[in-house]
Amino acid sequence: MDGTNNSQLKHKKPELIAPAGDMDKLKTAIAYGADAVYAGGKEFNLRNAASNFTLDDIGLAADYVHKEDKKIYIALNIFAHNYHIPKIEQYLKELARYPVDALIISDPGILEIVKDILPEIPIHLSTQANCTNSKSANFWYKQGVKRIVLARELSLNEISEISTHSDCKTEVFVHGAMCLSYSGRCYLSAYMAGRGANLGDCAQSCRWKYSLVEEERPNEYFPVFEDGEFTSVMSSRDLCMIQHIPELISVGVDAWKIEGRMKSQYYVATVTRIYREAIDTFFGNGVYGYQDKWLEELGKISNRGYNTGFFLGNPGENGQRVGEESGYTQDYKFVGLFDRPKEKKFAEVIVKNKFEVGDDIEVMGKRPEQDFVQNIKEMYNQEMEPIEKANPGQRVFIIPERPVEKYFMMRKRM
Repeated sequence: MDGTNNSQLKHKKPELIAPAGDMDKLKTAIAYGADAVYAGGKEFNLRNAASNFTLDDIGLAADYVHKEDKKIYIALNIFAHNYHIPKIEQYLKELARYPVDALIISDPGILEIVKDILPEIPIHLSTQANCTNSKSANFWYKQGVKRIVLARELSLNEISEISTHSDCKTEVFVHGAMCLSYSGRCYLSAYMAGRGANLGDCAQSCRWKYSLVEEERPNEYFPVFEDGEFTSVMSSRDLCMIQHIPELISVGVDAWKIEGRMKSQYYVATVTRIYREAIDTFFGNGVYGYQDKWLEELGKISNRGYNTGFFLGNPGENGQRVGEESGYTQDYKFVGLFDRPKEKKFAEVIVKNKFEVGDDIEVMGKRPEQDFVQNIKEMYNQEMEPIEKANPGQRVFIIPERPVEKYFMMRKRM
């Protein structure tokens, strides 16, 4: 080999975009290799249950990511009603003080407001807008959209055609939760729980447990599948494309997005670092090879089972989790976040879940080669008094067997 990877010459390197539900998750995403993050304000985005950012928080976040030479995109992707319009106009006037890198919108009315009030800020089209063809992509480009987050119901071939035959840059989700409804256009939550999914308040009614009731036997409940404890007939498996990196890169998409603004720091760190390594491996020197450890690592976060969504064709029955498997799978628990060293041998840990002396702990670094396993032989509180157990919310000191850095994490098999 001459040290040059042909992949570098043929393909563009996609931007890796990670979710930032709050400032801690934002910093974690950047530490673990994201090129950009996407976040939401306190209103007008589709993840109201996330902590989200005040306007001042957005300013601090923008300063932070720009110092790291990264980018921040702000979601403004609800389908607005008339009563939202004055509030959105005021919000954008206040947001103008902060140097965000793009706004993510889905509503044509909001697009017009953004172009009027913040004409210099790039506009990205949300997957919620359901762009599924190159004609539609070019339409949005003519309206001023710079990048389109394509609908999740597209195959790799369709994505390739759009990327090739449209002037707009393209972005796709590559990992995370999938929606039963067409790119999020769901009214089930509003009907069953009074919470509008298209306004950011989805109750995830599709994932509830359901039984069949015969109208003349109102107190008799029958499972939809007789051999299962229960079924969530509309609970989609999670998307995971880690085994198909070359195929994803070959279709020419400009950016890859990880779903999960409501998920934990541990989720953000784990998923971001694996896709970061996969991308860098593809574009590094030498011949690319898929590594089994990548999928193994992604199996250590809470998930509903993985599939490839619509990328390789309609998933059909393989897209759903039914019967006893309908819930989450989680084999590891996030127990601690390294904060700062104390003197030379001690490291401070912010405790996320209970652990104790004698536990075997996996330390997760920002890159997989930094991982190691150790037994907790001793532990100290803030007064440097020896303790046996650490509880959530505490700060404790341990002696790591290898070097650790701020944002390294600790996990334990459940």
